[in-house]
Amino acid sequence: MRINKLKINAYGKIKDKEIVLDKNINIIYGKNESGKSTLLNFITNMLYGISKNKNGKEYSDFEKYKPWDTEEFSGKIEYQLDDEEKFEVFRDFKKKNPQIFNEKKEDISKTFNIDKTKGNEFFYEQTKMDETLFLSTIVVGQDQVKLEKNEQNILIQKIANLVGTGEDNVSYKRAIDRINRRQLEEIGTQKSREKPLNILLRENQNLEQEKDELEKYKNSKYEMEQNKNNLLEKFSNLEIELEYLNKIKKIFEEEKIENEKIKIKENIKKENIEKINLNKKEIFNIENENKKIFEKNNQKINKFIKNKNKLKNKFIILFILLFLMNIIQFIFIKNRIFNYIFLLTLPMDLIFSIIYLKNKKNKIKILEKENKNEEEMINNEKNNYLNENKIIEKNNNELENEINILKNELNLKINSNLEKIKNNYLNKIENKKIIEINQLENIQYEIDKTQNELNMIKIKLHELDFDRENIEPKLENLIKIEEKIVNNNEKIVNLRKLESSMNLAKALLEKAYQKMKNTVTPKFTENLSKNIKEITNGKYSNVMLQEDNGLIVELQNGNYVAANKLSIGTIDQLYLSLRLSMIEDLSNEIMPIILDEAFAYYDTQRLENILKYLSDRYHNRQIIIFTCTEREKDMLDELKIKYNFINL
Repeated sequence: MRINKLKINAYGKIKDKEIVLDKNINIIYGKNESGKSTLLNFITNMLYGISKNKNGKEYSDFEKYKPWDTEEFSGKIEYQLDDEEKFEVFRDFKKKNPQIFNEKKEDISKTFNIDKTKGNEFFYEQTKMDETLFLSTIVVGQDQVKLEKNEQNILIQKIANLVGTGEDNVSYKRAIDRINRRQLEEIGTQKSREKPLNILLRENQNLEQEKDELEKYKNSKYEMEQNKNNLLEKFSNLEIELEYLNKIKKIFEEEKIENEKIKIKENIKKENIEKINLNKKEIFNIENENKKIFEKNNQKINKFIKNKNKLKNKFIILFILLFLMNIIQFIFIKNRIFNYIFLLTLPMDLIFSIIYLKNKKNKIKILEKENKNEEEMINNEKNNYLNENKIIEKNNNELENEINILKNELNLKINSNLEKIKNNYLNKIENKKIIEINQLENIQYEIDKTQNELNMIKIKLHELDFDRENIEPKLENLIKIEEKIVNNNEKIVNLRKLESSMNLAKALLEKAYQKMKNTVTPKFTENLSKNIKEITNGKYSNVMLQEDNGLIVELQNGNYVAANKLSIGTIDQLYLSLRLSMIEDLSNEIMPIILDEAFAYYDTQRLENILKYLSDRYHNRQIIIFTCTEREKDMLDELKIKYNFINL
């Protein structure tokens, strides 16, 4: 795989820059702060995407390289794989995923896996090399070899780590020691009494004892809840019963009111009957009294008539006697004057008789008339009573009908309402209760009884709430204890898991280390020995890793010395040699070698050796050298090695 062309539209301080790279050695020259590191970062982020995470740095790459004076933040990289297939990748760094084109300029972005976190993984699929591996092997940065004399042991350790574990920042022994220290500090052992695991176990034991003491309150609370629920249920049922009773009472009260109205009418009817009877009695009395009066008046009239007739007879007799006496006196007395005077007695008697009899007759008429008037008055009074009775009887008949209608309507209404209420509450209260209530004569008794039961339940509920308030703090403490136990158990489980993970990690590290030591390490040391021999012109020919002594190097005279005894320049060569020796088996592609100020501390001889070595050993790889000096250019010119020079 090699990079053919870079096009930077805007990235950091670089704008509108186009760089064409050769397939072999490329020197990218620029003074300090000219953009070499920015260009190297651009290559990496074009292939793997730019991160917005700081990862312990002051600024993320996105923040660091985003241009502040333009909205443009993009570029393109053109490269080809070992099979000569070419690709172009355009990336707008403000977007997560790039656009990938093949030689036909077809967008093939969706043919690669797109990870939610990492984005499009096209370069990993093509090379099987992730960003971490790319940066730790392919790219050799200035900060990885530029060490002071007193820091050479750090580089020696990195070399030993690479040989022993395959990672320059991973030491098997340190890893094991670190795991053991972390295991001791974060978990502890059976003997470490004040370590996290034992502290948690001890604390849980004490908490369990407190929990057992408080459990009884939990049971009490459960019983209280059961009692409260039962009381609330009973309270609800009694409220329904009370509601039912009040509705029944209301119907009974309505019935009572209506019955009172009917009773008033019945009393009116009764009073009317009494009035009729009283009138009949009055009529009877009137008839009896009238009869007596009639008899008395008739007797009086008859007496007058009888007296009149007697007087009439007397007057007749007297007239006859006077008439006879007149005849006699006319016969016997010859005194004409006396005769005539005596004769006057007849008319006088007649006139007197007529007048007297007429008076008597008038008196009788008056009596008869009075009798008749009195009779009429009595009859009128009797008729009045009779008429009044007829009216009262008529009213009573109407009242009777009205009373019967009201009674029937009331019975229908009451029975209907009772049946309706009964049906409504049939499934809400006991059927027996409904029947008993319907049979009660005094519904108020049941209402008072039910209300008393409700009041008693309210008192019991209040007592339960009071008792619950008293145990609530204890239960809250129990909850806290239970939560603490759960949290502790989770911590214990996590610590156990962590302990298992650490034990597993140590076992895997041991297994990997043994495998590395038996397979990869010999190959690393063999490649490293060959590389260092070529780079140093045979001065150092053999490099080995020993568990006790670390990295040792064989001198020309056959003696072995520890790597930390070598000069810093030699150590730099040793480290670079190891990085180069790792490249062979890291990818299914022949990857480029990118060196950023890697030869800063090489003297002329070492520089000549390394450049000749790179040209000869890696002639089939693309080599990109970032430098701020012209030493590499001058040396390549002197060695007559072809290269591509790019001046930033």
